[in-house]
Amino acid sequence: MSTQSASRYFVPQPSYWPLVGSTALLIMAFGAVLLFNSVPHGGLVLLAGLAVLTVMLFGWFGRVIDESEGGSYNLQVDQSFRWSMGWFIFSEVMFFAAFFGALFYVRVLSVPELASPSQSLLWSGFSGVWPTAGPAAEAAKTEFHAMHATGIPLLNTILLLSSGATLTWAHWGMLANNRKQLVLGLFLTVALGLTFIGFQAYEYFEAYTHMNLKLSTGIYGSTFFMLTGFHGFHVTLGATMLIVILIRSMKGHFTPERHFAFEAVAWYWHFVDVVWLGLFVVVYWL
Repeated sequence: MSTQSASRYFVPQPSYWPLVGSTALLIMAFGAVLLFNSVPHGGLVLLAGLAVLTVMLFGWFGRVIDESEGGSYNLQVDQSFRWSMGWFIFSEVMFFAAFFGALFYVRVLSVPELASPSQSLLWSGFSGVWPTAGPAAEAAKTEFHAMHATGIPLLNTILLLSSGATLTWAHWGMLANNRKQLVLGLFLTVALGLTFIGFQAYEYFEAYTHMNLKLSTGIYGSTFFMLTGFHGFHVTLGATMLIVILIRSMKGHFTPERHFAFEAVAWYWHFVDVVWLGLFVVVYWL
C-alpha cells in the first residue's frame, strides 16, 4: 500500500528522460529521412535513434516501477493512471477507425464510382469487383491473389482469442493471490502472441513471394498491409509489454489490491483482440 495519504498527490522529481526520448525521436526522424532519400548510413542513424529510445524506455519505465514498488503512489495516482490509459486506448481506437474508414470509402464508394457509366471514358471495362488493385492495374492485367479467411488468418484468430482467455485466467490468479496461476497464464499469453506474430510474418512472406500481393499492389495491397501491418505492430508492442509484466510477476511484483500495470496491459491486449476480429471479418472474410 502507498505510504502517502489519499489526499496528497505524488509529484515526481525532475527527470531528464523526456529530453532523452525527444532526442531519440529526432534522431529517428532524421535517420528515416536519410534512408528514404538513399543517403549513405541513413539506416544506421535510424538504428541509433531506436537504440537511444530503447534506453529511454528502460530507464523511464524502470524509474516508474521503482516508485510504484517503493510505495510512492496512492489511490489518486492510480486513478490518474487509469484515466490516462483509457484515453490512450481511445486514441488507438480512433487510429484504427481512420483506416477502417478508408477501407469502407474505397470498397463502398470509390471503386463502384470508378466502375460506373459516368467514368467509362476514363476507365473503360473496369469491373469494380473487390478485391481489385485499381483500374490502372486491371488495365495493365496485373495479377495477384487475395487473402482468404481460412488457413493462417483463421488460425491467428483462434490464437488471439485463446490469448485473451489465458490473460483473463492469469488475472483471476492475481486476484486470488495465486502467483503460480498468474505466471503460467501470462506465459501462455506471451507464447500465443509470439506465435501469432510468427504466423503473420510467414503470411507476409507468402504474399510477397507467391501471391504478388505487396504494399504496392494497388488499393487492395495498400489497405491490406496498412491495416494488418499496423495491427501486427500493436501485437508486437503488446507482447513486449506482457513479457515485462511476466518478468515482474516472477519477481513478486503486484498484489491483489494494487496491480494497475497488469490491468493496463490487459486492457491493451483485449483491445488488440477486438481490432483483429474486425480485421478478420472486414479484410479477410467479406
